[in-house]
Amino acid sequence: MKLVRFGHQGHERPGLIDAAGGLRDLSGIVADLGPEQLSARGIELIGAVEPGRLPLVESTQRLGVPVAGTRNFYAIGLNYRTHAAETGQEAPPEPQLFTKATSCLSGPYDPIVIPRGSRRTDWEVELAMVIGTGGSDISASRALDHVAGYTIVNDVSERRWQVKRGGQWVKGKSAPTFGPTGPWLVTPDEVGDPQSLDIWLRLNGELMQQANTSEMIFGCAFLVSYLSEFLELLPGDIITTGTPDGIGMSRQPPRFLTAGDTLTLGVQHLGEQATQVRPHPDDAGPGAGR
Repeated sequence: MKLVRFGHQGHERPGLIDAAGGLRDLSGIVADLGPEQLSARGIELIGAVEPGRLPLVESTQRLGVPVAGTRNFYAIGLNYRTHAAETGQEAPPEPQLFTKATSCLSGPYDPIVIPRGSRRTDWEVELAMVIGTGGSDISASRALDHVAGYTIVNDVSERRWQVKRGGQWVKGKSAPTFGPTGPWLVTPDEVGDPQSLDIWLRLNGELMQQANTSEMIFGCAFLVSYLSEFLELLPGDIITTGTPDGIGMSRQPPRFLTAGDTLTLGVQHLGEQATQVRPHPDDAGPGAGR
């Protein structure tokens, strides 16, 4: 299934995408797509519904983050050897774990707003997992049973804050709109092997990132198991799994996002995001974001 949340920000309703690409309203079946609905039982309940019996949403609708009630937004750094190399670092011996504030989550077509004073806002296309069944000390052999579905995250990053401001990366990763997620939450049966998916990003139509999730250093099952060694994963938690090479910071010369830019990015079977970059209201003059 391809599950979505649609409507005005803060007032989204649950839905699914039918075989013809139509948007169907699930709000008569479930209240939302949050931790309760993402459990194995909740997914089974939704999966038993005949999409053709659900109301067809005729008009164009905004799509929001495809999961509600996320309490933790985990991220993995340097999880592709090519990305580690382009940043001048060795491939890590263990996953590099950091967090993004859940307040940075935004819809897959919502604008990215460059923070006030930023001149180094960058892009990172990533495959993400959403936890359906929580737990700790999860074995790698059972780890993917805990995943409700997969989606796309753009791990938008302010590089000066991330690298030059000291402390944890979370400071450069968490500004409002720095977590575009979606368009869909796709259940594992429609994704297949999460380690065989093409992944790409284009800036103003120019290909910047292109890889396959088979190139990850640490695969999805290992990451779920690894995180659960240190903390309890909760239903609705998002784990975004790292980006391949091609980020703006590592280009010669470096290239960062500016107002008016358009990003399109996708992961095989998971759809595609399309976001426009806007200036912060206090930086909206000529050349904002440069």
